[in-house]
Amino acid sequence: MALLFSALFALLSVNTMAESSMKSVTVASSETPLAPIMIQGPMPIEAEYFASLLTDVRVEHSGNATFYLGTLNGHPIVVAKTGKGLENTAAATAIGISRYQPRIIINQGTSGGHDPKLKVGDIVLGEKSVNASNFKTPKLEAGEGSRPLTWIPMDLMASEGSAGEGDSATDAEKIRFYAGDETLLELAMSLSKEHKTGNVVKGTIGSGNFWNNEIDRITWLHKNLGTSVEEMESASAAQIAHAYGVPFLGIRILSNNITNHGEYNPETAEACQVFVKTVVEAYIASLPKPL
Repeated sequence: MALLFSALFALLSVNTMAESSMKSVTVASSETPLAPIMIQGPMPIEAEYFASLLTDVRVEHSGNATFYLGTLNGHPIVVAKTGKGLENTAAATAIGISRYQPRIIINQGTSGGHDPKLKVGDIVLGEKSVNASNFKTPKLEAGEGSRPLTWIPMDLMASEGSAGEGDSATDAEKIRFYAGDETLLELAMSLSKEHKTGNVVKGTIGSGNFWNNEIDRITWLHKNLGTSVEEMESASAAQIAHAYGVPFLGIRILSNNITNHGEYNPETAEACQVFVKTVVEAYIASLPKPL
C-alpha cells in the first residue's frame, strides 16, 4: 500500500511540474463599461466649447447632429451638437440614447427671458420643461382675424386619438410639463455660487420653434405656462429622455431679455458651458468608484 501511494505521489508531482513549465496567460474578466454623460447644445457656440474640454475626442455624425465622444476627468462624455429646433433635438436625443446609452442627459445653451426679474447672464435650471407651441385655436370665420391670447393648450401625448376633434380632444386641453431630474436639479442648485456672471434659479423652460418679440405674448406665456425663459429645444429632449427612461435636466442661460431691455449677448453661451462643466465634474465625483 505504501508503495502504491508513493507511485501516485510521484505521478502527480511529474504532472504538476509539466504543467507549471508551460507558458500561459490569464485574461481578466471584462469590466462593465461606464455609461457616458450626454451634454447637448444646439448651435456651435453652445456645444463646441464643452467639446474642447474633452480628451481623446472622436467625432461622429448622424443626420443633422454631430457627436463629440471623449472623456472628462476620466469619465466618458458625449457632447451632442443637435442643431436648432424641436425636430433636430428630438432626433439627436433618440439617436444619442440608442447609440451611446447615456446615464444622464443635460440640455444646455442660451435662451430669451420671459421673467422680468431675470437678467442677461442668469441661469435657469429646468425644474420643468414645456412645449410652449402646442396650442389649439378657437374657431373663427374668415375675416375674424387671429386671437393668439385666447389659444388653449393642446397635450399631444394625452391619447392616441385626435388632439383637436372628438372625445379625445377634451382630454388634450391641458399643459404637459416634463420635470427635471431631482438629483441633478439639487446638485446644480448647490453649485449656484460657482456661476460668476449671474444668478442661478429654478424655473420653467419653454420650448418652441419661434422667436418671440411680442411683449404681450411673452407675458401671456409667463403668466399661463409659468415660463421663465424660452428657447427651441429642451422640452423635446425632455420628452424623448422620459420615453426612454433617461434622467434629464435643462440648464439655460439668458442671452437676452426684452421684458427688461436686456440686450443679446452671445458670450453667455460659453459661460453656461463653464457652469455645466462644474455640475458634470461634481456629478462624476459623486459616482461610486469601481472596485
